Amino acid sequence: MSIKRILVADDEESIRWVLSKSLTKQGFEVDLASNGKDALLMSRKQSYDLAVLDIKMPGLSGLELLSKFKEECPLALVVIMTAESSMNNAVEAMKRGAYDYLIKPFDLEALDAIIFKAQKAAEVSAEVSLLKQEIKNHYQLERTIIGQSQPMQKIYKVLGKIAPSDVTVLIYGESGTGKELIARAIHFNSSRLGKPFVALNCAAIPRELLESELFGHEKGAFTGATERKLGKFEQAKEGTLFLDEIGDMPLELQAKLLRVLQEKEITRTGGNTTIQVNTRIVAATNQDLSDKVQRKEFREDLYYRLNVVPLELPPLRDRREDIPNLIDFFLVKASEEHNTSATGLAKDAMELLCNYAWPGNVRELENIIQRAALLSPDGLLNVTDFPSLTMGHDNGANGASLEGLINQKLQSSLAQIDLQDMNNLYEMVLHQMERPLINIVLEKTRGNQVKAAEVLGINRNTLRKKIQTLNINAKRN
Repeated sequence: MSIKRILVADDEESIRWVLSKSLTKQGFEVDLASNGKDALLMSRKQSYDLAVLDIKMPGLSGLELLSKFKEECPLALVVIMTAESSMNNAVEAMKRGAYDYLIKPFDLEALDAIIFKAQKAAEVSAEVSLLKQEIKNHYQLERTIIGQSQPMQKIYKVLGKIAPSDVTVLIYGESGTGKELIARAIHFNSSRLGKPFVALNCAAIPRELLESELFGHEKGAFTGATERKLGKFEQAKEGTLFLDEIGDMPLELQAKLLRVLQEKEITRTGGNTTIQVNTRIVAATNQDLSDKVQRKEFREDLYYRLNVVPLELPPLRDRREDIPNLIDFFLVKASEEHNTSATGLAKDAMELLCNYAWPGNVRELENIIQRAALLSPDGLLNVTDFPSLTMGHDNGANGASLEGLINQKLQSSLAQIDLQDMNNLYEMVLHQMERPLINIVLEKTRGNQVKAAEVLGINRNTLRKKIQTLNINAKRN
């Protein structure tokens, strides 16, 4: 918290004028009231960080106003002004929650000193509150990142090496793999613990608003900018800024982000003052940024600035041994948050979930477990509780998952083959899967190999090689 807006209430016009002039000169926004009733009405329409109240005013006294003010605005600080230096006034003011009091006549320096002290106290209080929340989040994070598989062990080792430094990290991973969780883990295990962790999804903010979200804006910078706004860089002061889906950032903003990384300074939209920022950047993407660089859709210099330490998160299908532990965690979470009764899975249901491809990764697993736990009346979930992963109601193929259909076809085909005579089954099956997949995507993209590679999630050169190797006709009408 910082003191920005101050309410001054005094029935003497000269006092109001002097305080308003002095405080405004220091950069505070000041509102004035000539009596307690008006001051109370103003506080109900506008929030104040500090109120300076005269103890004797017509109608509603300063002490009465103080009591009401603390009831309705408990976080605001109140300074009482009194012309009587009696102990009773001072004691009563402090009992009712005043931060401090001033005895008239007083020097403006005395009020300045109180405001400075209040500002520092507010900052310390905010830092303590933030640290408590960070410690709480850290504890919850350790419970949330689940995985003892070999791929996850590698992630933990890299985290241990990079977290203490201020190196820029670029996290790669499919949607739903937990990129923000890993970004938080980097922050919570760094020297910036206790400072803000601020996240921004670059794909979720309209491009015309993204610059303001990142760098902030000054009052009047554009239509609707009725007051100064701090951007994410300033909000993450001395902490960590997590830029998710960085690959969707417009090119013109990429240039400005590069400058921040190089110069460690920003300029708010509509402003001309440079502001120093000490913020660690952790970015994430589910795209192939090197491919976007080749297509001139992402700045090469920014790519190298961000890609100092690349960290690739494994998809859930590559760490299936973690699925049972994740299921147990999500069942407990569903019980705590929604009071569900499901505590486990039947053996066939566990096999179904462990063998499913999970295109939506951990996020999809959590959603499916939560839905099943909410809808099932039983403590033990079975296959019928996961209809989206099993065959359709008519036992036909229409409701089957893609992996279920492939499994069914493979079982049928391999039943007619003597596996003892095979020595290249993996390659043969893989090629038979790749050919129709690439053909379908090329058909959908009308032969546009750049778009097809993007849809498939592979490099364009890789696609070109596969077209040649698999003897695929790449031309489409």
